[in-house]
Amino acid sequence: MRKLLILGAGQYGMVAKEIAESTGNYDDVAFLDDSNPAAIGALFEYERFRQEFGCAVAAIGNSEMRMRLIGRLTFAGYEVPALIHPRAYVSPSAVIGMGSFIEPMAVVHTDSSVGRGCIISAGTVINHNAVIGDGCHLNCGTVVRSAASVAAGTTSGYGEIVG
Repeated sequence: MRKLLILGAGQYGMVAKEIAESTGNYDDVAFLDDSNPAAIGALFEYERFRQEFGCAVAAIGNSEMRMRLIGRLTFAGYEVPALIHPRAYVSPSAVIGMGSFIEPMAVVHTDSSVGRGCIISAGTVINHNAVIGDGCHLNCGTVVRSAASVAAGTTSGYGEIVG
């Protein structure tokens, strides 16, 4: 079993924790956060925990900050896994980038690609051959049309059709 460090203990941190626990791949999940007393350290103290935690993810709502943190974690030597809920459907031909979260009941269909550091919320459908750029957040119920390309950093509205 592995240990996972989550940067950010807010709403996205809690989502990341639940997804990680649901996979059964981690025996210890801990947070770094500047304002949550349950955190084991401050957000930018990730280097201090490198020997104890082999894996880390950035669970920050701000896309630019999330992407910067993923870069820093990678540079510090962490494995930055994609977290995919077991109740999501991800096609065997789909590619999910490091540090992305795929929530329950999301669908990532045939030959689709999800970039690094994306948040694919519950009930989102990414249809076949779609390309999702780095740092996107597709909110609940978003539908991405087949062969669509979603620009990096895009945040969709709830129930929005994209592409």
